[in-house]
Amino acid sequence: MASDFQRRKISGVFGAMDADGDGFLTEADFRALTARWLELRGTDAGTPDGQRLAAVMMGWWSTLDTAAGGGGRVSLDQVLQVVDALPAMPDAVTGTAEAMFEAVDENGDGVISAAEYDRLIAAWNGVGTPSGEVFALLDSDGDGGLSRDEFAGHWFEFWAGDDPAAPGSRVFGPV
Repeated sequence: MASDFQRRKISGVFGAMDADGDGFLTEADFRALTARWLELRGTDAGTPDGQRLAAVMMGWWSTLDTAAGGGGRVSLDQVLQVVDALPAMPDAVTGTAEAMFEAVDENGDGVISAAEYDRLIAAWNGVGTPSGEVFALLDSDGDGGLSRDEFAGHWFEFWAGDDPAAPGSRVFGPV
């Protein structure tokens, strides 16, 4: 069962993704998230970059919907049930981290810059959110960017972890 901390951090992301505020995640919510992200990047779904981003986001929706029973509507409690199972499935979490890394690394240089991370946060939260402090915390080696390994570790900490002190617990901003 999800801890109070896990519920708080997942609730924040869930609320940001629930575009219509109906208390459920649906394909339409993921399409709205994709549209926000494309707009922030100044592109559309007709470009190769836009197609890749849309494929990642809609693939994530499909995976979440399937894991929650395939009803086309996913509640917060269903997401938390999926989260409860994630520590036993590190490869699945790492797989989603890899796909998300590819989506965030706009220029394909193998590093997520502070600007790329800032657009990730703005897309997920639906509004510009100061991310400098969080980025500095996530940049564990202090080189000014997030490597694939750094990002994957933090992604796992967020989705499968329960440690409020873990840097990854802040992947989507302060909890």
